[in-house]
Amino acid sequence: MNTQLRFAPYVAEARRLIADGAIGELIDLEIRVSVDTPWHLFPHVFGLERLEINMHSVHYVDLIRSFLGDPDSVSAVTTRHPMKTDVANTRTLILMRYRDRPIRVTVSTNHDHAYGPEHEESFIKWEGTKGAIRAQMGLLLDYPVGGPDGLEVALLAEKERGWVPVPFEGSWFPDAFIGSMGAVQRFVEGSVQSLPTAVDDVLHTMAVVEAAYESEEREGVALRVSEAALRA
Repeated sequence: MNTQLRFAPYVAEARRLIADGAIGELIDLEIRVSVDTPWHLFPHVFGLERLEINMHSVHYVDLIRSFLGDPDSVSAVTTRHPMKTDVANTRTLILMRYRDRPIRVTVSTNHDHAYGPEHEESFIKWEGTKGAIRAQMGLLLDYPVGGPDGLEVALLAEKERGWVPVPFEGSWFPDAFIGSMGAVQRFVEGSVQSLPTAVDDVLHTMAVVEAAYESEEREGVALRVSEAALRA
């Protein structure tokens, strides 16, 4: 299955830094996208009942699972834009909960940020007990032209240095696709024993997607305010 963001070059370099202990124990993983997505470039999405999580945030869900495994529970809100009647949900917030781990995991996407590029956002941020890593996904900025990719690290022990650029080569397109296809080839030739994008694994990603939509349908916990509280 071609779930490729986990193979993007900046993700691969961040994964190496985290595995080497550069930022300590992960305590926060945040993905935020706030852009003006030109849906007319993807005509196959028009008329779908489900759009954003199925077609976009699924990449982020899969990426998170590649770092943290399956969450214990999922909470989500996903909604339409009232003036865009030809597309389904285009804005999403997903919370993935990991029981007994002191970590916050969020995915926040807004494809309706049509107010100019000054405050557009497209990043993955890993925070740990020793430092943090931030990757900018330039592809989604001014799509399909794209903006610059970037990777930075900030270490608590070297706080005076601020955010320091981390070198890497390549981008999401086409290198992440090369990564996923390379994983298949290595598995087939026998040089690795497990296939990270096997159907069995991707089914777990789709289970998280389904749980997110189910959470949206349940509409959260209803607010209950007692009369006594209102009088206090």
